[in-house]
Amino acid sequence: MVHISDPHFAERVRTSFDLQNAMHLIQAKLPIVEHGRTEIHLPHWPGVEQQHGFVHGGVVGMIADSAAGYAAMTMVPASASVLTVEYKMNLMAPAAGEKLIARGEVVRSGRTLIVTKAEVFAVKEGKEFLCAMMQQTIMVMHGKVEK
Repeated sequence: MVHISDPHFAERVRTSFDLQNAMHLIQAKLPIVEHGRTEIHLPHWPGVEQQHGFVHGGVVGMIADSAAGYAAMTMVPASASVLTVEYKMNLMAPAAGEKLIARGEVVRSGRTLIVTKAEVFAVKEGKEFLCAMMQQTIMVMHGKVEK
């Protein structure tokens, strides 16, 4: 049996995502919020490109960090929030395609630390290609809710 600390986690995660100006700036969307898992979708547009026309690695990192961080947020009580304290990312292929999908997932959830992972896929002509992988450590901030 899976313990859900906050039965309203999806609403809380979506509200938090809506407060992230950085995600609005890059035109990212959060279509999937499930217990221990989220997805962020990003259209490929000129404002997120680097000099070769690929989505910039920093933007790839942004959506991976947020997807995995929000996956972690689904695991904590309503009276807590989360904060990234570390991540390691491998950029394995150019982020080229019509859009990117970052899939974040909880690997292990603890009271103080949550370990997550994210995979980022470039979507070209309906096919997904893995372009980045990330492992992340999240700190649970008990008693600290978001603004």
